[in-house]
This record gives sequence, C-alpha cells and structure tokens, in this order.
Amino acid sequence: MRLEDATVGTIAVGDLRVRRLGYGAMRVSGARNAAGVRDRAEAIKIYRRAYERGINFIDTANVYGYGESEEILAEALHPYPADLVIATKAGFRPGKIEPGKTSLPPLGDPGHIKEECDKSLRRLRLDCIDLYQVHVPDPGVRYEETVGAFVELQQAGKVRHIGVSNVTLEQLAIARSLCTVVSVQNAYNAGTRNSESLLAACEEAGMAFLPWKPIQLDGTPAAAVAAAIADERASTTQQVALAWALAHSPAMLPIPGTSKQHHLDENIDAAFIELSKEEIARLESAAAPA
Repeated sequence: MRLEDATVGTIAVGDLRVRRLGYGAMRVSGARNAAGVRDRAEAIKIYRRAYERGINFIDTANVYGYGESEEILAEALHPYPADLVIATKAGFRPGKIEPGKTSLPPLGDPGHIKEECDKSLRRLRLDCIDLYQVHVPDPGVRYEETVGAFVELQQAGKVRHIGVSNVTLEQLAIARSLCTVVSVQNAYNAGTRNSESLLAACEEAGMAFLPWKPIQLDGTPAAAVAAAIADERASTTQQVALAWALAHSPAMLPIPGTSKQHHLDENIDAAFIELSKEEIARLESAAAPA
C-alpha cells in the first residue's frame, strides 16, 4: 500500500504540500547489507523505497553522515520527482561527536551558515533548497544573526522556505519577527511532550510541526501503554507511537528515520493504523504535557 491510500492526508509546508509522514535521513548513510557491512547501495534503496511507498518529504542535514546523507539522496532520486520536497539544515559544526558528548557543538555564525548552504546545494544537486532549517540555536551567536543568514539565503534565491529546530517559544518568536517560518522541528512523542506549546503555536499559525524521535518512547510511561496496545493489535510499539502522533494533531508531520528497509515499511504501515478513542486516551494519560 502507498501512503496516499492512508487517511492521514497531506499538510502544507509553506506553499508546498506533502503527505503527512516523512522520512528522517539521519541514519541512512549507515545502512548495511545482509552481511552487516555498510553499503551505499542499500542506502540508495532505502531512499527509493521511501518514495515508492508514497513518502514525498525527506528531511536531512549537512552533518548527517558528514554530508553523505545529502549525496546519497541525490544519487538515489535525482533528477527529483516533481512532488518531492527536500528539507535540510545547518547550525552544527560538522565533524565527529567528541567522546563524552551527545551532540556536535552548535555553530550559528552567519558565514558558516552560508558556506554550508552552498555545500548542501552542491551535494543535493539543487539550485534552491525547498526547506532550509536552523538546526539548533548557538548560545555564542545572537539568534537574530543566525536566522538573518537564512533570510539572506532566501533573498538570494538559494532557499525557498525557512524552518527552525530545537527552539523555545521565545526563539520561535524571534525567527518569526525576521521571516515567515513554515515549520518547527523539536523532539516530541507520546512520552516526551515538552514541546506541546510549540505544537500549539504551529497549529495556530498553520506551520508544520516535525517531531524528531517520534517513535522513541523508551524510559517513558507511555512506552508500556504503547507496547500493550501493540500486543492487542499485533503491531509494533513504534507503529502505535506513530499512529498516536498522526492522530494527536493535524499539524504533525512525523519524520521517523531508519537504516533498514523493513523498518521503513513498518513505519509507513503505521499510517494505516487508526487508533480508537480509548487507545488514544490511554496514551494521552500516560504523559501529561509539560
């Protein structure tokens, strides 16, 4: 079954319209073949499989796989189908995560942002990025300056739409005072709902909300509830988590990622699961919004 046959519908990303389940490409460059060896050909198959199943929104970033995620996307699908929307990001310092750290250091310097945009354009074989997102605020750079670089790129015709990621309500307000923001990407799922106020802001303003980690419920009370529902439905906990996200808000555009084709298919199949009101209530009660 293709995604357009599900009842989840579509969502606006600026003046573009996509189906309401995307693919997050953070892990695609690590795809492995049947022998367990990293395999670029397998990564290409995953991108192509995503589009074949009806996904037409792909979210990547300059730092995913040291640029390989973008390169492989171009190798897999360029020249791109007319309905495919590509989102990428900049705002971290490229490189390897240092021992003891959980992420790369932020780097919101305007010169760096502009340089990384040109690199992404080359890797993706694009003249203009559909959605360019501020990956993370840099505490060492005024957020106005970082977002301002994205605005200049948009004015130069290199960026069609601007989105923000990992933001607070205050940072979102700053960005919106400088440009039209069409999307917000923050960590969010049935068990981790600290960004509920950001989701509400998206609903009110007609922005898309892209939850990252939409299926990672481990360590939250919602995990046990989702697992119980999954057992009752003969599905997976991750599928229940995705079905909940899609039912929770029409602004939601989940972007689960994977480096395995069968997990990709399972994620897409989740769009065909319609949870009952009782099941949704059980998940809602498992984690009160923060």
